[in-house]
Amino acid sequence: MKPAERSVVVLGASDNPERYSNKAVLLLKQHGYNVIPVNPKLTALEGLAVAPRIEDVVQQPVDTLSVYVGPAASSAMLDEIVALKPQRVIFNPGSENPELMELLAQKGIAVESACTLVLLKTNQF
Repeated sequence: MKPAERSVVVLGASDNPERYSNKAVLLLKQHGYNVIPVNPKLTALEGLAVAPRIEDVVQQPVDTLSVYVGPAASSAMLDEIVALKPQRVIFNPGSENPELMELLAQKGIAVESACTLVLLKTNQF
């Protein structure tokens, strides 16, 4: 499947260029993915519309959910993540959440502890 046919949701996308979530949005966009940033405090990011919450993401299907929020925040979003039906969820460094990862795996969603930036730069995304 071509990148443009794959939707990637970036949970915790930031407008701060120093944040890895911002760098991920840019790199995913450069690689041609359909990027959907999620952040309740933003309306647009790098020319993309920002969904305030996971449940506001309307593009389907979702190939990947790339997580950049801490475990407390992601645990509170279990139902929304499951309802999104991503094929996989990538927990970037600092966002690892073993309990949530186990619950998602039990629901048939692939989980990874990895860095989206590294995966993109090494053609493993």
